Amino acid sequence: MVRLRTYKTNFTAGEISPRLLGRGDLRAYDNGAKSLTNIFIHPTGGVRRRPGLRYLDTLPGKTRLIAFEFNTEQVYLLAFSAAKMDVYRNGVLVVGIVTPWNGTQLDQINWVQSADTLLITHPDVPPKKITRTSDTAWILNDWTFIEENNRIYQPHHKFADDGVTLTPSATTGSITLTASADAFDANHVGVRFRLINKEVEITGYTSATLAQATVKETLNGIAATKDWEEQSYSAVRGWPVAICFHQDRLVIGGSRDLPNRLWMSKSADLFNFDLGTGLDDESIDFALLADQVNAIRAVFSGRHLQVFTSGAEWMVTGEPLTPGSVQLNRQTRVGSPIDRSIPPRDVDGATLFIPRDGAGLREFLFTDVEQAYQSNDLATLAPHMISQPVDLDYHSSKRQLHVVDADGTIATVTIFRAEKVTAWSRQETDGAFRSLSVAENQVYVAVERNGAWFLERFDDLCNTDAALTGTSGTPKITWSGLDHLNGLTVTILADSAVHPSQIVNIGAVTLGTAVSSVEIGLPFNHLIEPLPPMVQTESGGLQGTRLRPVAFTFRLYQSHALRLDSGRGFREIPFKRLGVGVLDSAPSTFTGDRTIRAFGWRESGTDPLWVINHDAPLPFTLLSVATEISVNG
Repeated sequence: MVRLRTYKTNFTAGEISPRLLGRGDLRAYDNGAKSLTNIFIHPTGGVRRRPGLRYLDTLPGKTRLIAFEFNTEQVYLLAFSAAKMDVYRNGVLVVGIVTPWNGTQLDQINWVQSADTLLITHPDVPPKKITRTSDTAWILNDWTFIEENNRIYQPHHKFADDGVTLTPSATTGSITLTASADAFDANHVGVRFRLINKEVEITGYTSATLAQATVKETLNGIAATKDWEEQSYSAVRGWPVAICFHQDRLVIGGSRDLPNRLWMSKSADLFNFDLGTGLDDESIDFALLADQVNAIRAVFSGRHLQVFTSGAEWMVTGEPLTPGSVQLNRQTRVGSPIDRSIPPRDVDGATLFIPRDGAGLREFLFTDVEQAYQSNDLATLAPHMISQPVDLDYHSSKRQLHVVDADGTIATVTIFRAEKVTAWSRQETDGAFRSLSVAENQVYVAVERNGAWFLERFDDLCNTDAALTGTSGTPKITWSGLDHLNGLTVTILADSAVHPSQIVNIGAVTLGTAVSSVEIGLPFNHLIEPLPPMVQTESGGLQGTRLRPVAFTFRLYQSHALRLDSGRGFREIPFKRLGVGVLDSAPSTFTGDRTIRAFGWRESGTDPLWVINHDAPLPFTLLSVATEISVNG
């Protein structure tokens, strides 16, 4: 009989795929886990029970969350719902305004912020800008392109076949335009056309080949001409898809009817798209042409201008970008989702994005050796963690990227490239996570429960979900204000002690004793399951042999509770060194080692030797585990 001692010093590989249960040769196996649920992984390797969710407000319905940072002291959360935008500061609603996007369209909006203005695009809605003038004053307007001498400097394009001509009836005033083939639509009224680079505005529609217009710039003649085009964005042709700022230019990526086209404004003149004569500061306009569909889904300003399309990823270079220096190169062929917009995020110089198939998390990273970009999958060892994502954001101070999956869970990956840490865990709640945004260095979530939507925030001071806290100078037994939890069974932490669970009735609960402070919310379990041991002995591998766990030593940090199954069922482990039980009133936190003896022989297989699973609303942090086992051989 051989006695072995193994040490799990960290969890920096996070939860890994069950398909790797036989890959004990991987470093990730040593540093990984079978299950990590409702757990946050520290970049240094330890794991902790995730914070609870503090209840902030009830939302009107389906909601998408966007952060708005005016300056370091004025940060807001914008909650977009059907035809409405609510503005929150420090979790408190300050104002709401009417918006044009319905609930379905929220999935496809794109945005970028400049100072006190947020620009928002959607392929079926005219692009808008939302301007903050004060905490309670937010104004929504249409984009307005620069206009000089009756000419609007906006992108134009000829959508009709090249051979189609337009014939004006006069060179000034009110005129009639006659097309040689179908070219007009009733929605063209108000749209600008250019004939030999002179502008007219459509004022009336007669047929697909006949329209009325007002001349804005005196035309060159009345002869039929093939040299004409119309404004690129309109109710007829659709509106911009994606936007960003890059090298002091506004970049527009794609529109509904020109999905593979890229426009860049004049330098330092964001709403001026005058192509001019191709001078260095003038605007740039070109299409992404390749052997596959390249509908632009996002544009991102990184080391270079990065363009994410439905079929590939592109790099746009030029130092600086000018009409004469711009170069376009396809880098990888992964593609981005087409059913919704999920903005890429910068993490330590890499651009993280969701691939088109919704299975994985790609890292678009420039390599100096190859002088090109690569798209590595950060979920290669944990593909089960990603399932058709709907939203994501990066919490830089915690080095955590949160990905909201379509099934209502959050896949959290702790990323620390310098230490080669890519560690996944999963967050669950009673209900479903639907949207997420990081604002004010806080992670805000939109949660759907029983058909209702709520705004909540991960809060280190909370240990339950949908939680409210309260204090009273005079101890009392009845605590109200819990209408959002009506009919639900809640966990109660009162005066630092766990009280029996109750069902909220008419927005209130009544305790057995009077208390001065409470936290009331929905319970959640944290789960830690290690991978089965994979140890080599002199007689060969451990896999397939009988073994006997002898002892497990858990190194804990500032923990209140430990509920463990080491082979004999779950039991709460008291911290005897402190002389108090786990759930005694006002327990002290425990930092140190706790050794648990184990008994009985087991067949080495895919089951873990121990499991931690607890719903106690108390902090828990596990740093490392030492395992002592005996094996035949």
